[in-house]
Amino acid sequence: MDTRTLALFVDVAHSGSFAATARRRNLDPSSVSRSIAALETEFGTRLFQRSTRQLSVTEAGQRFLQRIEPILQELAHAQDDALSTQSEPRGKLKLSASVAFGCRCIIPLLNDFQRQYPLIELDLDLTDQTIDLVSAGIDLAVRLGPPPDVELVGAKLMDTHYRVCVSPSHLMAAEPIKQPHDLLTQNIVSFALPAFRKAWTFRSKENTHQEIEIVPKTIISNALGLRQAILAGLGVGLLPDWLIDDDVRNGKLIALLPEYDVTATTFETAAWLLYPSRSFLPRKTRVMIDFLKTAFPGKP
Repeated sequence: MDTRTLALFVDVAHSGSFAATARRRNLDPSSVSRSIAALETEFGTRLFQRSTRQLSVTEAGQRFLQRIEPILQELAHAQDDALSTQSEPRGKLKLSASVAFGCRCIIPLLNDFQRQYPLIELDLDLTDQTIDLVSAGIDLAVRLGPPPDVELVGAKLMDTHYRVCVSPSHLMAAEPIKQPHDLLTQNIVSFALPAFRKAWTFRSKENTHQEIEIVPKTIISNALGLRQAILAGLGVGLLPDWLIDDDVRNGKLIALLPEYDVTATTFETAAWLLYPSRSFLPRKTRVMIDFLKTAFPGKP
């Protein structure tokens, strides 16, 4: 029994799949299966129940996982601390973010990051799909929205806010928009998420709330595409400040109803830095977290 086999066992237990673990570690799935089978033979008991549809941890496997995972984490932590005194952060770092946030906010920073940490190999996974961090082998993710799932560990990167925006050309041809209910007469361009295409909630400075049911004329699955459609004069839409603040400053877009806060979900939205729940955080991940927190000091 060696630490590599034990680490494979922990990965398989969390991902529930030999194939997912193999992809994450760039191994052949059969070699992962053989390693786990050898471990079970050494223990004389099954650690996983196997079927054609799923892989689940047995009671014995769960007890072993609870004992061995903290030990492996402590060993990795000790190694990381020892290396940090004599070498730069290194290794492959897999970072995940939405397509729009990644393109707009993260990619422009990568040149500075790589100059500071040239030995870190960055794998940036941009997707608008909800993915499991453990099974996908994600070291760090940026997620947008309300506070995240309690099963994940993380910290707020920055608060986010939404604005109802429109191009000057569309506004000139549209009915006047002075109150939230005036949006009912507009061509609405909406993000594809269900909450965004059903109703928007407005909060006044006096803390009164109005919920406006919307009927989008156009639905777009990607925030970058939605921004482009609004810039082209297709209609009125709801977009986050980090995506359109520059457009508002240079006059390409107009933020409507600035005296109101507006949301399609909750007013407590933010960009969150998330990583799998574990006591040990590799140094390569820690330096990326610190780098992003420095780049985003609370606001976009």
